[in-house]
Amino acid sequence: MGTINQWLENFAAVMRTFRVKDAIDILAIGLIIFYISKLVRETRAVQLVKGILIMLVLYGFANLFNFTMMTALLNRFFEFAVIVLFIVFQPEIRKFLEQIGRSNYTYRRFKRLLVGSSGDMNLPAISQYLSIYVEAIMQLHERKTGALIVFERRTRLGDIADTGTIINATPSIMMIGNVFYNKAPLHDGAMIVRDGKVYAAGCILPLTNDNKHVDDNLGTRHRAAIGVSEVSDAVVVVVSEETGAVSIALNGEITRDYTRESLTNELNHLLIRSESEPAEKFSFRIRREKGESKSEQ
Repeated sequence: MGTINQWLENFAAVMRTFRVKDAIDILAIGLIIFYISKLVRETRAVQLVKGILIMLVLYGFANLFNFTMMTALLNRFFEFAVIVLFIVFQPEIRKFLEQIGRSNYTYRRFKRLLVGSSGDMNLPAISQYLSIYVEAIMQLHERKTGALIVFERRTRLGDIADTGTIINATPSIMMIGNVFYNKAPLHDGAMIVRDGKVYAAGCILPLTNDNKHVDDNLGTRHRAAIGVSEVSDAVVVVVSEETGAVSIALNGEITRDYTRESLTNELNHLLIRSESEPAEKFSFRIRREKGESKSEQ
């Protein structure tokens, strides 16, 4: 009872000195905790979070009932907990920071800082080559030739390009078709498009880890498209080797069955849009088809 009274007295003392900036501080911490919980939800990291919460509950009981040995042991544990958390949650922390860096608000602020409000950074100069990519993709669609084309946007994919062959060439329908010809040495990898040009081919992409929501019928090519779209803001076009269906992956989501007209409109919207239009708008305009798509390679 004495401990509870002491806690109440301490709480009353804190409330007497409580100010507006303290409320803002608490709100900020609450938002950080919310976004971290959203980030680790439905991943293996959530099990670690549960384990940490159990340790905190045990620590509270140990202090409440004056369990000297358990309190000392848990104190030692929590002394190194911060370092352990950074090591264990490294993938989630990296994903969280990448999402912050890719946000449109961060991009606009960073742009103003570097080049001023009226300047322009190195945005993809895709407009003059868009028709070439669309025509090449539709020819691959008609021949049911598997293809994976990654259009870079703000996030550079140099580390992924290094896994393939650097080409850095002006695109043509024939060249794109030859890259994905099923007996060509580069056909199994992805093509990376940078500033409108074919920058690299035969590149290895990271596969998505979201096996729970991805259709079991999706093959490696589509899982790779989803995977790279989860770790970057790239627009990824996939042509199925089984059905020839054309799909687009963005922000970890995939949509299917594009026609020539709809593909042109979508790529034009995503790659040549005005700076003021949010990149994330795509997520609200498409159907979530990770778990409801048709069988496809």
